[in-house]
Amino acid sequence: MNRKKIAVAYSGGLDTSVMVKWLSEKYDADIITVTGILGKTKELDGLEEKAYKTGASKVVIVDLQEKFVNDYAFKALKAGALYEGVYPLATAIGRPLLVKLLVETALAEGADTVAHGCTGKGNDQVRFEVGVQSIAPELNILAPLRTWEFNSRDEEIDYALKYQIPVKVTKSSPYSIDENLWGIAIECGVLEDPTVPPPDDAYQITVDPKLAQDEPEVISIGFEHGVPKKLNGQSYSSAELVSVLNFTGGRHGIGRIDLIENRIVGIKSREIYEAPAAVILHKAHYELEKLVLDRETFRFKQVVSDKVANLIYDGLWYTPLFEGLMAFVDAIQKDVTGEVTLEFYKGNVNVLSRTSPFSSYDKYLATYTPEDTFDRTAAEGFLKIYGLPYKTLNLVSNKTLEEV
Repeated sequence: MNRKKIAVAYSGGLDTSVMVKWLSEKYDADIITVTGILGKTKELDGLEEKAYKTGASKVVIVDLQEKFVNDYAFKALKAGALYEGVYPLATAIGRPLLVKLLVETALAEGADTVAHGCTGKGNDQVRFEVGVQSIAPELNILAPLRTWEFNSRDEEIDYALKYQIPVKVTKSSPYSIDENLWGIAIECGVLEDPTVPPPDDAYQITVDPKLAQDEPEVISIGFEHGVPKKLNGQSYSSAELVSVLNFTGGRHGIGRIDLIENRIVGIKSREIYEAPAAVILHKAHYELEKLVLDRETFRFKQVVSDKVANLIYDGLWYTPLFEGLMAFVDAIQKDVTGEVTLEFYKGNVNVLSRTSPFSSYDKYLATYTPEDTFDRTAAEGFLKIYGLPYKTLNLVSNKTLEEV
C-alpha cells in the first residue's frame, strides 16, 4: 500500500521546520517540501540539508526570482497597488506564485494533500487556501498551526530543540521574518506593542535614515510600457534591477514602513516592512503616469489601484475581477514609457525630472510667459456651461412653495 504523500510549502523557518517533523509523525506520511526562491534570503543556506534532517522524503527547490518580479511584482507595480496607500504587498504578491508551485508539485508527485505553515489569525492562510481552492479544488489542505498542541513560538522552539531541528530563531530574538526581492515583512516580539519604536535589530536591509550617507545620490529609471528596464541608461534583468535598487535605496535609509494595518480576519496588526526598490519604483512609475495619462484615465486608475491592492492583500489573485482589472491596467500602460530621475537622500526619494515621448504636458499651454498659446478668452463660455447645472440647481432650490 502506497504511503500518504503531503506537499508542504516550506520556507525553512521555525513554523515550517517544526511542521515537517510534526506532519510526518501525525499522519505517518511522506513529506515533500516545496520551496520557491523569490529572493536570496538567509533561510536558503543549507535549506535542502535542513529539510531532509527535519524528516522530508523529497525536497523541491525552484528559483522563481525572475518570474516573481516579471509576472507578479511588476504586475502589481503597473497597477499601482499599495495596500492602504502604503504597503507594496511584497508577501501578498509572492503567495500566488508559491501556491502555484505547491499545487503543481503536489499533482506531479501524486500527493492528494498540501500543507502550509500559516497561523490561524494571519492573512497568509487565506492567500494559500483560497489560492489552492481556486486552481486545484480537488486537493486537501492541512494547516497544522491551527490544530497542533503548540500555543506559542516558545513551545515550538522547545520542540525544535528536543528533536534537534535546526532553526535560527531564538527566544531572545523572536521576530518572524518573511523576505523576498520585493520586500521584507517583520513581526512578533516587541513589535506587537504599537507604542514601542522598532528596535534597530528589527531592520534587515536598510540603514537608519539619520545615519545614512551625507551625500545624495541621483539615479534615472527607464520604463517601457509601465515596466522598469534600465537604471542610468544600463539594461538589467528584472530581478537584477530590483536587487540593485534594494541595495542602493537601503544604504540611503529608503523603504522603511511602520504600519498598523487591517488584516483580512478582522483584527489590526502592527507590521514593519522594508521595501527600498518597491518604494522607489512605485514613486517613479506614478510620476510617469501623471505625465502621460489623460485626466479621466488617471483618476479612474487611482480607484483601480486601490481595488487591485485590496484583492492582492485579500488573497484573490486568481479571480475574474482581478483578471479583468489587470486587463484595464495593461491597456493603459502602452504609453507609460520614458525616464524618471530621482534623488536619494536620508530616507527621501525626490523627483528631479520626468520625460516621455508620449508626454501629455505642453509647455506652451502651461506657461505664463509671452509664449502662452492657451486661449484664455474661451474660459468665460466654458465656465458658464460648466457651472450651469449648479446655477440652475440653486435657482430651483430657492423657489418658494407659492412660486412652485
